[in-house]
Amino acid sequence: MTASAVRRLTVAQALVEFLTHQYTERDGRRHRLINATWGIFGHGNVAGLGQALLESGPDTMPYLQGRNEQAMVHAAVGYARQNNRLAAQAVTTSIGPGATNLVTGAALATVNRLPVLLLPGDIFATRTADPVLQQLEVPYAGDLSVNDALRPVSRYFDRVMRPEALIPAALQAMRVLADPAETGAVTLALPQDVQAEAFDWPEEFFADRVWHVRRPAPEAAEAAAAAQTIRAARRPLIVAGGGVHHSEAEDALRALVNATGIPVASTQAGKGSLRYDHPADIGGIGHTGTAVADDLARTADLVIGVGTRYSDFTTASATLFADPAVRFLNLNITPFDAHKLGATTVVADARAALEALTAELAGHRVEERYEAEYRTGKAAWERRVDAAYAAGDESARPSQTQVLGALDAVVGDEDVVINAAGSLPGDLHKLWRARSPRQYHLEYGYSCMGYEIPGAIGVRLAAPATPVWALVGDGTYLMMPTEIVTAVQEGININIVLFQNHGYASIGGLSETTGGERFGTAYRYRAADGQYTGDPLPVDLAANAASLGMDVLRAGSVGELREALAAARASDRPTCVYVETETADTVSGAPEAQAWWDVPVAQTATRPAAVKAREDYDRQAAARRRHL
Repeated sequence: MTASAVRRLTVAQALVEFLTHQYTERDGRRHRLINATWGIFGHGNVAGLGQALLESGPDTMPYLQGRNEQAMVHAAVGYARQNNRLAAQAVTTSIGPGATNLVTGAALATVNRLPVLLLPGDIFATRTADPVLQQLEVPYAGDLSVNDALRPVSRYFDRVMRPEALIPAALQAMRVLADPAETGAVTLALPQDVQAEAFDWPEEFFADRVWHVRRPAPEAAEAAAAAQTIRAARRPLIVAGGGVHHSEAEDALRALVNATGIPVASTQAGKGSLRYDHPADIGGIGHTGTAVADDLARTADLVIGVGTRYSDFTTASATLFADPAVRFLNLNITPFDAHKLGATTVVADARAALEALTAELAGHRVEERYEAEYRTGKAAWERRVDAAYAAGDESARPSQTQVLGALDAVVGDEDVVINAAGSLPGDLHKLWRARSPRQYHLEYGYSCMGYEIPGAIGVRLAAPATPVWALVGDGTYLMMPTEIVTAVQEGININIVLFQNHGYASIGGLSETTGGERFGTAYRYRAADGQYTGDPLPVDLAANAASLGMDVLRAGSVGELREALAAARASDRPTCVYVETETADTVSGAPEAQAWWDVPVAQTATRPAAVKAREDYDRQAAARRRHL
């Protein structure tokens, strides 16, 4: 090897340079795979990756300063999702608590099949400093560190113990990040001494490399068998999952539905696969689904899953698909998901599979009375949405669903609405009228409190001209408001709608139905009996958001809320709309759950609420079945 064929760089410098030359390509369009690196620096990465990022410069590898390591991963995940997984970001941390803070974010990324590259610092490979500051000593193994906690939540993990080991590790990392079936969190743990070590790198390591994101077509026999199965069904139902969006298969789904008349229900990740006003879109399915979708699911004789992993919310904990003869047909790029529920499988890219099925089903359409049935059900549900959104008194404090109604009247087709946890996911899944494929951004695979604000930052970085709304309850806000500072610092114009309802409303409701009597779910002073049932805490979250640099608009009534939301959308500054909500009632509140969710209830109890809850649980659980 001649001198001209190598370049002498540190491991950290080489990694940053390598990342700048990685691209994805799908459908002839190329995207840079790693577009920026988030980082908080400590002794485990400041002299390695920190120095390398400084030396590369912002035009080569943009650096983003976060406030919490978990939040940085959330922002990167939001960025990747908005980019249909074709572009991602990296996150670097020091060793110790910085690294372990990555675990929740990594789990969220992997559960949701979204790419993020994690670069935590690690202990000394040479063991010259042993134990190093923040090192977890394990008496039975010298090669373990806290970074090993990332192994079960990563789709690929490697510890780069020698400079030359970076080459295969980095290539494997890119392979997994760009793989539509394997993607998720990828971790390269970097010992701090190795980061700073110099090595003669082959120039070919830094050549532009394009990772083709494949669209595997279904086998002809699979497609033919799938079409035959659909033709034989009287009441087929499509369940659209997140894979429809990741594959950019919305047009292909609409073409199939237009041709066949098969109705489409959506998971949290799949909502927006059809625009809400399409005649065949019947809304969310499962525990947080619509009445029309769940009623059709109970009587469907064929369930066609497209890019879904069938979580317990979708299946109503295996109670929803109740027809004795129901069969499943799953279109999924991941064989693990395709084979769920004993299904007939089409292992392929969602768009390619839908296009193949449309061709195979030429001339086939469901019966007119079936179309009339679900269209009638859809119209009835839309009236319930109208009732939940309606506000009779503009001077009254709004309910949570009236806030959604006011927001619905303000957003445009291009806006993105982000949420992850609390009572809002259920209300949104039932009620939100998604106008475009990217508008409905619910992180419900991990349902992680604290995702919304950093996730909104990631989306806005991916789509700088897109209005972005983070819908946040008070419980979620208190988990992770830190990245407000990042949004202000970088001039990232996100909008936060902050709901103040004085506690964990979602878990409070669940606690009540499972015999827990809302124990430990209210943000209140302790009462004389020792429980949190006193007055609400005098916490001013609006003042907190303002202290972190946001513009804050307080809305005390429905009328003020409408004005505040419009002002926030028109603003060029990060803006928070703060609203204290009333408890939802039967007129303006969200409809109750249309399907069950299995949360086990105490088998023995003395309190009447728990005894009754167990009776209800046993009755519902009796409807569970295994689909084999």
